[in-house]
Amino acid sequence: MNHFKGRHFQKDIILVAVGYYFRFSLSYRDIVELLRDRGITVHHTTVMRWVHHYGPIFKALWRRHQTAHAKSWRIDETYIRVKGRWAYLYRAIDSNGLTMDFELRKHRDYTASYHFLKRLLTTNGRPDRLVTDQYRATLKAVKHLIKQDYFSKSAHQCSKYRNNLIEQDHRFIKRHRVRSASFQSIRTASATLSGVEIVHAIRKRTRRELSLIGFSVVDELEALLAA
Repeated sequence: MNHFKGRHFQKDIILVAVGYYFRFSLSYRDIVELLRDRGITVHHTTVMRWVHHYGPIFKALWRRHQTAHAKSWRIDETYIRVKGRWAYLYRAIDSNGLTMDFELRKHRDYTASYHFLKRLLTTNGRPDRLVTDQYRATLKAVKHLIKQDYFSKSAHQCSKYRNNLIEQDHRFIKRHRVRSASFQSIRTASATLSGVEIVHAIRKRTRRELSLIGFSVVDELEALLAA
């Protein structure tokens, strides 16, 4: 599928704009300035539309080509401000620190926890260990999924110490939002965070593979589109 058909700018320009936005803590106007220095004139609202359009596309492509993960998982959620209110970004990584899945929800409750965990288990199979915090809604979702035989009771652990790995991993997502404008809707927040999470996930995988070439966000997004 040609995801760039009908666009007024070339594919390379769009990938540089969205790739840099997802990778670094830059505003839309920062991206406009970087492009202007290279002789390309684009409005910041155009960059914004690209970000909102391509974030979900990269997420769908990344999920389609997911590779196997370690069987020890860490599950947690972090706070994201959307139009003056807190929303909750549910995230899952394996014991190697590689991203498994993520989802932005309006509420931090049983329904959000249950649907996120069920999707994770359906996609990745049964874990040998599933580490969560002691939040009541999460524990209720875990108990329900154990009853439905998605995984065994012995695999579940509540441990703040073991969840330090994902707590540290939240920092990239939180730091990325420092320079950017606050989100105005769940839809745009979800679209933007999808791109940020995917680039972060790819970079972690590349660093783990000890690539001699180094990380290039544009090259990695090109490879994702071609896969």
